[in-house]
Amino acid sequence: MGDLRGVGVTPSFNQSSVSNNSTPCEQVDTSGHVFFMVIYSLMFVVGLILNGFTLKVYFCRPQQLTTSSMTIYLKNLAAADFLITLSPHPNHVLCQQLHLHTPGLLQLWCCHILMNMYASIMFMGYIAANRYLKIVYPSRTHILGKVRPAHIISTVTWVFLLTMTGAYIILLFLMQNKATTSVPTRTCEDLYSGQFSLFHKMAQFCCVVIFLFVLVSLVFFYYSTSRRLSLAQQRQPASSSNKKLAKSRRNMLVLVSVFCVCFVPYHLARLPYVFLWSQYSLSQVLFYLKELTIIVSALNVCLDPLIYFIFSKAFRAQLGLTKLFRTTQVPMNEGNHEGEQQRQADECCHNQQEDIEAESSSVASG
Repeated sequence: MGDLRGVGVTPSFNQSSVSNNSTPCEQVDTSGHVFFMVIYSLMFVVGLILNGFTLKVYFCRPQQLTTSSMTIYLKNLAAADFLITLSPHPNHVLCQQLHLHTPGLLQLWCCHILMNMYASIMFMGYIAANRYLKIVYPSRTHILGKVRPAHIISTVTWVFLLTMTGAYIILLFLMQNKATTSVPTRTCEDLYSGQFSLFHKMAQFCCVVIFLFVLVSLVFFYYSTSRRLSLAQQRQPASSSNKKLAKSRRNMLVLVSVFCVCFVPYHLARLPYVFLWSQYSLSQVLFYLKELTIIVSALNVCLDPLIYFIFSKAFRAQLGLTKLFRTTQVPMNEGNHEGEQQRQADECCHNQQEDIEAESSSVASG
Protein backbone atom coordinates (compact mmCIF):
# COMPACT_ATOMS: atom_id res chain seq x y z
CA MET A 1 0.00 0.00 0.00
CA GLY A 2 2.95 2.30 0.53
CA ASP A 3 3.54 2.78 -3.17
CA LEU A 4 0.38 4.79 -3.72
CA ARG A 5 0.32 6.87 -0.57
CA GLY A 6 0.96 10.35 -1.70
CA VAL A 7 -0.55 9.79 -5.14
CA GLY A 8 -3.54 12.00 -4.66
CA VAL A 9 -4.75 15.53 -4.76
CA THR A 10 -2.60 16.60 -1.81
CA PRO A 11 0.20 19.11 -2.34
CA SER A 12 2.55 17.80 0.34
CA PHE A 13 2.66 16.32 3.79
CA ASN A 14 5.02 15.91 6.71
CA GLN A 15 7.50 13.20 5.79
CA SER A 16 7.91 12.29 9.46
CA SER A 17 4.32 11.06 9.56
CA VAL A 18 5.02 8.23 7.14
CA SER A 19 7.11 5.15 7.46
CA ASN A 20 10.79 5.08 6.69
CA ASN A 21 10.04 2.99 3.61
CA SER A 22 8.47 5.89 1.74
CA THR A 23 9.13 5.95 -1.97
CA PRO A 24 9.66 8.72 -4.50
CA CYS A 25 6.07 8.16 -5.56
CA GLU A 26 5.08 10.22 -2.59
CA GLN A 27 6.36 13.36 -4.28
CA VAL A 28 3.60 13.98 -6.79
CA ASP A 29 2.92 16.80 -9.19
CA THR A 30 0.04 18.81 -7.77
CA SER A 31 -0.66 21.12 -10.70
CA GLY A 32 -4.07 19.53 -11.25
CA HIS A 33 -5.54 20.53 -7.89
CA VAL A 34 -6.99 23.85 -9.03
CA PHE A 35 -8.36 22.21 -12.17
CA PHE A 36 -10.22 19.58 -10.14
CA MET A 37 -11.58 22.21 -7.78
CA VAL A 38 -12.88 24.45 -10.60
CA ILE A 39 -14.47 21.61 -12.59
CA TYR A 40 -16.17 20.08 -9.55
CA SER A 41 -17.46 23.48 -8.46
CA LEU A 42 -18.91 24.23 -11.90
CA MET A 43 -20.60 20.84 -12.05
CA PHE A 44 -21.96 21.38 -8.56
CA VAL A 45 -23.60 24.69 -9.51
CA VAL A 46 -24.97 23.52 -12.87
CA GLY A 47 -26.10 20.16 -11.52
CA LEU A 48 -27.77 21.73 -8.50
CA ILE A 49 -29.78 24.12 -10.68
CA LEU A 50 -30.83 21.52 -13.27
CA ASN A 51 -31.61 18.71 -10.85
CA GLY A 52 -33.27 21.05 -8.36
CA PHE A 53 -35.65 22.16 -11.10
CA THR A 54 -36.20 18.53 -12.12
CA LEU A 55 -37.09 17.49 -8.58
CA LYS A 56 -39.48 20.42 -8.36
CA VAL A 57 -41.22 19.24 -11.53
CA TYR A 58 -41.45 15.61 -10.44
CA PHE A 59 -42.17 15.88 -6.73
CA CYS A 60 -44.04 19.17 -6.33
CA ARG A 61 -46.80 18.14 -8.76
CA PRO A 62 -47.36 14.48 -7.93
CA GLN A 63 -51.01 14.49 -9.00
CA GLN A 64 -49.93 14.86 -12.61
CA LEU A 65 -47.09 12.35 -12.57
CA THR A 66 -48.12 9.23 -10.64
CA THR A 67 -49.77 7.25 -13.43
CA SER A 68 -46.72 6.47 -15.55
CA SER A 69 -44.07 3.85 -14.87
CA MET A 70 -41.64 5.87 -16.98
CA THR A 71 -42.13 8.83 -14.65
CA ILE A 72 -41.30 6.65 -11.65
CA TYR A 73 -37.98 5.61 -13.16
CA LEU A 74 -37.24 9.20 -14.16
CA LYS A 75 -37.99 10.37 -10.61
CA ASN A 76 -35.52 7.89 -9.16
CA LEU A 77 -32.90 8.80 -11.74
CA ALA A 78 -33.38 12.46 -10.82
CA ALA A 79 -33.03 11.61 -7.12
CA ALA A 80 -29.77 9.73 -7.76
CA ASP A 81 -28.43 12.63 -9.81
CA PHE A 82 -29.37 15.10 -7.10
CA LEU A 83 -27.57 13.02 -4.46
CA ILE A 84 -24.48 12.93 -6.67
CA THR A 85 -24.76 16.71 -7.03
CA LEU A 86 -24.77 17.07 -3.24
CA SER A 87 -21.76 14.79 -2.85
CA PRO A 88 -18.75 16.65 -1.49
CA HIS A 89 -16.59 16.67 -4.62
CA PRO A 90 -15.03 20.10 -3.96
CA ASN A 91 -15.01 19.52 -0.21
CA HIS A 92 -13.17 16.23 -0.75
CA VAL A 93 -10.41 17.97 -2.69
CA LEU A 94 -10.31 20.84 -0.20
CA CYS A 95 -10.15 18.37 2.66
CA GLN A 96 -7.05 16.79 1.17
CA GLN A 97 -5.54 20.19 0.40
CA LEU A 98 -5.78 21.04 4.11
CA HIS A 99 -4.30 17.70 5.20
CA LEU A 100 -7.59 16.65 6.83
CA HIS A 101 -7.09 13.00 5.92
CA THR A 102 -10.04 11.47 7.75
CA PRO A 103 -10.53 7.81 6.78
CA GLY A 104 -14.22 7.90 7.64
CA LEU A 105 -14.83 10.90 5.39
CA LEU A 106 -13.08 9.29 2.43
CA GLN A 107 -14.91 6.00 2.97
CA LEU A 108 -18.31 7.67 3.00
CA TRP A 109 -17.41 9.87 0.04
CA CYS A 110 -16.24 7.00 -2.17
CA CYS A 111 -19.18 4.76 -1.28
CA HIS A 112 -21.70 7.59 -1.68
CA ILE A 113 -20.43 8.40 -5.16
CA LEU A 114 -20.39 4.78 -6.32
CA MET A 115 -23.82 3.95 -4.89
CA ASN A 116 -25.55 6.82 -6.66
CA MET A 117 -23.55 6.28 -9.84
CA TYR A 118 -24.76 2.69 -10.10
CA ALA A 119 -28.26 3.78 -9.16
CA SER A 120 -28.16 6.08 -12.19
CA ILE A 121 -26.82 3.26 -14.35
CA MET A 122 -29.54 0.84 -13.29
CA PHE A 123 -32.41 3.32 -13.68
CA MET A 124 -31.16 4.30 -17.12
CA GLY A 125 -31.34 0.60 -17.96
CA TYR A 126 -34.93 0.42 -16.69
CA ILE A 127 -35.90 3.44 -18.78
CA ALA A 128 -34.39 1.94 -21.93
CA ALA A 129 -35.99 -1.47 -21.32
CA ASN A 130 -39.38 0.13 -20.67
CA ARG A 131 -39.22 2.11 -23.89
CA TYR A 132 -38.00 -0.86 -25.91
CA LEU A 133 -40.77 -3.16 -24.69
CA LYS A 134 -43.34 -0.53 -25.64
CA ILE A 135 -41.88 -0.49 -29.14
CA VAL A 136 -41.74 -4.27 -29.55
CA TYR A 137 -45.02 -5.09 -27.81
CA PRO A 138 -47.18 -1.96 -28.15
CA SER A 139 -50.42 -3.81 -27.40
CA ARG A 140 -49.15 -5.61 -24.30
CA THR A 141 -48.66 -4.36 -20.75
CA HIS A 142 -45.29 -5.62 -19.55
CA ILE A 143 -44.11 -5.66 -15.96
CA LEU A 144 -41.79 -2.67 -16.39
CA GLY A 145 -44.70 -0.66 -17.78
CA LYS A 146 -46.96 -1.09 -14.74
CA VAL A 147 -46.97 1.48 -11.99
CA ARG A 148 -46.95 -0.84 -8.97
CA PRO A 149 -44.14 -3.09 -10.25
CA ALA A 150 -42.19 0.05 -11.14
CA HIS A 151 -42.44 1.21 -7.51
CA ILE A 152 -41.36 -2.25 -6.31
CA ILE A 153 -38.42 -2.42 -8.74
CA SER A 154 -37.26 1.04 -7.71
CA THR A 155 -37.52 0.22 -4.01
CA VAL A 156 -35.69 -3.09 -4.41
CA THR A 157 -32.95 -1.32 -6.36
CA TRP A 158 -32.35 1.26 -3.62
CA VAL A 159 -32.52 -1.38 -0.87
CA PHE A 160 -30.02 -3.54 -2.75
CA LEU A 161 -27.60 -0.66 -3.26
CA LEU A 162 -27.93 0.61 0.31
CA THR A 163 -27.44 -2.90 1.71
CA MET A 164 -24.35 -3.56 -0.39
CA THR A 165 -22.91 -0.13 0.41
CA GLY A 166 -23.59 -0.51 4.14
CA ALA A 167 -22.05 -3.98 4.23
CA TYR A 168 -19.04 -2.69 2.31
CA ILE A 169 -18.47 0.15 4.78
CA ILE A 170 -18.91 -2.10 7.83
CA LEU A 171 -16.47 -4.69 6.49
CA LEU A 172 -14.04 -1.95 5.60
CA PHE A 173 -14.06 -0.65 9.17
CA LEU A 174 -13.78 -4.14 10.65
CA MET A 175 -11.02 -5.41 8.38
CA GLN A 176 -9.04 -2.20 8.10
CA ASN A 177 -5.43 -2.53 9.15
CA LYS A 178 -4.59 -0.31 12.12
CA ALA A 179 -1.14 0.33 10.73
CA THR A 180 -2.68 1.81 7.61
CA THR A 181 -4.94 4.20 9.50
CA SER A 182 -1.98 5.65 11.36
CA VAL A 183 -0.66 7.02 8.07
CA PRO A 184 -2.19 10.06 6.36
CA THR A 185 -4.87 8.85 3.96
CA ARG A 186 -4.83 10.33 0.49
CA THR A 187 -6.98 8.07 -1.67
CA CYS A 188 -9.71 5.54 -1.12
CA GLU A 189 -7.21 2.78 -1.90
CA ASP A 190 -5.03 3.85 1.02
CA LEU A 191 -7.81 2.65 3.33
CA TYR A 192 -7.64 -0.97 2.21
CA SER A 193 -5.63 -3.51 4.14
CA GLY A 194 -4.28 -6.65 2.57
CA GLN A 195 -7.24 -8.65 3.85
CA PHE A 196 -9.78 -6.23 2.47
CA SER A 197 -8.04 -5.79 -0.87
CA LEU A 198 -9.46 -9.04 -2.32
CA PHE A 199 -13.00 -8.18 -1.21
CA HIS A 200 -12.60 -4.71 -2.69
CA LYS A 201 -11.56 -6.15 -6.04
CA MET A 202 -14.50 -8.55 -6.01
CA ALA A 203 -16.90 -5.69 -5.29
CA GLN A 204 -15.42 -3.64 -8.11
CA PHE A 205 -15.73 -6.61 -10.45
CA CYS A 206 -19.43 -6.98 -9.56
CA CYS A 207 -19.96 -3.28 -10.27
CA VAL A 208 -18.34 -3.68 -13.67
CA VAL A 209 -20.62 -6.65 -14.40
CA ILE A 210 -23.66 -4.48 -13.67
CA PHE A 211 -22.30 -1.77 -15.92
CA LEU A 212 -21.55 -4.17 -18.78
CA PHE A 213 -24.99 -5.76 -18.52
CA VAL A 214 -26.71 -2.39 -18.81
CA LEU A 215 -24.36 -1.25 -21.59
CA VAL A 216 -24.96 -4.39 -23.69
CA SER A 217 -28.71 -4.05 -23.10
CA LEU A 218 -28.73 -0.42 -24.25
CA VAL A 219 -26.76 -1.23 -27.39
CA PHE A 220 -29.10 -4.14 -28.14
CA PHE A 221 -32.19 -1.98 -27.64
CA TYR A 222 -30.87 0.69 -29.98
CA TYR A 223 -29.77 -1.83 -32.62
CA SER A 224 -33.09 -3.67 -32.51
CA THR A 225 -35.06 -0.42 -32.77
CA SER A 226 -32.95 0.72 -35.73
CA ARG A 227 -33.41 -2.63 -37.47
CA ARG A 228 -37.18 -2.49 -37.00
CA LEU A 229 -37.23 1.01 -38.44
CA SER A 230 -35.22 0.05 -41.51
CA LEU A 231 -37.45 -2.95 -42.22
CA ALA A 232 -40.59 -0.87 -41.75
CA GLN A 233 -39.27 1.83 -44.08
CA GLN A 234 -38.68 -0.77 -46.77
CA ARG A 235 -42.26 -2.00 -46.55
CA GLN A 236 -44.06 1.34 -46.06
CA PRO A 237 -41.75 4.33 -46.54
CA ALA A 238 -44.38 6.98 -45.74
CA SER A 239 -46.15 5.26 -42.86
CA SER A 240 -46.95 7.21 -39.71
CA SER A 241 -45.71 4.30 -37.60
CA ASN A 242 -42.28 4.79 -39.15
CA LYS A 243 -42.20 8.32 -37.78
CA LYS A 244 -42.90 6.98 -34.30
CA LEU A 245 -40.15 4.38 -34.70
CA ALA A 246 -37.74 7.06 -35.88
CA LYS A 247 -38.57 9.17 -32.84
CA SER A 248 -38.08 6.18 -30.54
CA ARG A 249 -34.74 5.42 -32.15
CA ARG A 250 -33.65 9.04 -31.70
CA ASN A 251 -34.66 8.96 -28.04
CA MET A 252 -32.80 5.70 -27.52
CA LEU A 253 -29.73 7.16 -29.21
CA VAL A 254 -29.70 10.08 -26.77
CA LEU A 255 -29.95 7.69 -23.83
CA VAL A 256 -27.16 5.45 -25.14
CA SER A 257 -24.96 8.45 -25.93
CA VAL A 258 -25.30 9.97 -22.45
CA PHE A 259 -24.61 6.57 -20.89
CA CYS A 260 -21.51 5.92 -22.99
CA VAL A 261 -20.07 9.41 -22.62
CA CYS A 262 -20.46 9.43 -18.84
CA PHE A 263 -19.77 5.87 -17.73
CA VAL A 264 -17.68 4.05 -20.34
CA PRO A 265 -14.45 6.07 -19.77
CA TYR A 266 -14.67 5.61 -16.00
CA HIS A 267 -14.99 1.84 -16.23
CA LEU A 268 -12.24 1.57 -18.83
CA ALA A 269 -9.91 3.33 -16.40
CA ARG A 270 -11.28 1.88 -13.18
CA LEU A 271 -10.39 -1.80 -13.59
CA PRO A 272 -6.70 -1.19 -14.46
CA TYR A 273 -6.52 1.22 -11.52
CA VAL A 274 -7.99 -1.29 -9.07
CA PHE A 275 -5.66 -4.11 -10.09
CA LEU A 276 -2.50 -2.15 -10.95
CA TRP A 277 -2.56 0.86 -8.60
CA SER A 278 0.26 -0.53 -6.44
CA GLN A 279 2.65 -0.58 -9.40
CA TYR A 280 5.12 2.27 -8.93
CA SER A 281 5.55 3.00 -12.65
CA LEU A 282 1.80 3.24 -13.31
CA SER A 283 0.33 4.53 -10.05
CA GLN A 284 0.42 8.26 -10.78
CA VAL A 285 -0.77 7.93 -14.40
CA LEU A 286 -3.61 5.61 -13.41
CA PHE A 287 -4.64 7.86 -10.55
CA TYR A 288 -5.00 11.01 -12.62
CA LEU A 289 -6.64 9.05 -15.42
CA LYS A 290 -9.17 7.77 -12.90
CA GLU A 291 -9.74 11.26 -11.50
CA LEU A 292 -10.41 12.63 -14.98
CA THR A 293 -12.88 9.85 -15.76
CA ILE A 294 -14.64 10.48 -12.44
CA ILE A 295 -15.17 14.06 -13.59
CA VAL A 296 -16.59 12.77 -16.88
CA SER A 297 -18.87 10.34 -15.04
CA ALA A 298 -20.13 13.16 -12.84
CA LEU A 299 -21.21 15.01 -15.98
CA ASN A 300 -24.30 12.79 -16.05
CA VAL A 301 -25.88 15.16 -13.51
CA CYS A 302 -25.71 17.84 -16.20
CA LEU A 303 -26.61 15.63 -19.18
CA ASP A 304 -29.45 13.60 -17.69
CA PRO A 305 -31.91 16.53 -17.99
CA LEU A 306 -31.79 15.74 -21.73
CA ILE A 307 -33.29 12.37 -20.87
CA TYR A 308 -35.99 13.98 -18.74
CA PHE A 309 -36.79 16.39 -21.55
CA ILE A 310 -37.10 13.65 -24.17
CA PHE A 311 -38.94 10.99 -22.19
CA SER A 312 -41.24 13.15 -20.03
CA LYS A 313 -44.08 15.28 -21.40
CA ALA A 314 -44.60 16.79 -17.95
CA PHE A 315 -41.00 18.01 -17.91
CA ARG A 316 -41.45 19.65 -21.30
CA ALA A 317 -44.73 21.15 -20.15
CA GLN A 318 -43.02 22.85 -17.22
CA LEU A 319 -40.59 24.44 -19.65
CA GLY A 320 -43.54 25.85 -21.61
CA LEU A 321 -42.68 23.87 -24.74
CA THR A 322 -46.00 22.02 -24.85
CA LYS A 323 -47.89 25.28 -25.33
CA LEU A 324 -45.32 26.34 -27.90
CA PHE A 325 -45.83 23.15 -29.88
CA ARG A 326 -49.59 23.64 -29.76
CA THR A 327 -49.40 27.21 -30.99
CA THR A 328 -47.11 26.20 -33.82
CA GLN A 329 -49.30 23.32 -34.85
CA VAL A 330 -52.57 25.28 -34.95
CA PRO A 331 -51.57 27.65 -37.75
CA MET A 332 -50.31 24.68 -39.73
CA ASN A 333 -53.61 22.90 -39.32
CA GLU A 334 -55.50 26.07 -40.12
CA GLY A 335 -53.34 26.56 -43.20
CA ASN A 336 -54.01 23.01 -44.30
CA HIS A 337 -57.74 23.52 -43.74
CA GLU A 338 -57.75 26.74 -45.73
CA GLY A 339 -55.79 25.10 -48.51
CA GLU A 340 -58.28 22.25 -48.64
CA GLN A 341 -61.17 24.72 -48.83
CA GLN A 342 -59.45 26.61 -51.64
CA ARG A 343 -58.82 23.39 -53.54
CA GLN A 344 -62.48 22.37 -53.20
CA ALA A 345 -63.60 25.83 -54.37
CA ASP A 346 -61.32 25.62 -57.40
CA GLU A 347 -62.68 22.19 -58.27
CA CYS A 348 -66.26 23.48 -57.91
CA CYS A 349 -65.55 26.43 -60.22
CA HIS A 350 -63.88 24.13 -62.72
CA ASN A 351 -66.88 21.79 -62.71
CA GLN A 352 -69.27 24.71 -63.15
CA GLN A 353 -67.20 25.98 -66.08
CA GLU A 354 -67.32 22.55 -67.72
CA ASP A 355 -71.12 22.43 -67.27
CA ILE A 356 -71.51 25.87 -68.89
CA GLU A 357 -69.33 24.87 -71.82
CA ALA A 358 -71.33 21.65 -72.25
CA GLU A 359 -74.63 23.56 -72.27
CA SER A 360 -73.25 26.07 -74.78
CA SER A 361 -72.14 23.33 -77.13
CA SER A 362 -75.52 21.60 -76.91
CA VAL A 363 -77.36 24.85 -77.70
CA ALA A 364 -75.08 25.52 -80.66
CA SER A 365 -75.65 22.04 -82.05
CA GLY A 366 -79.42 22.44 -81.59
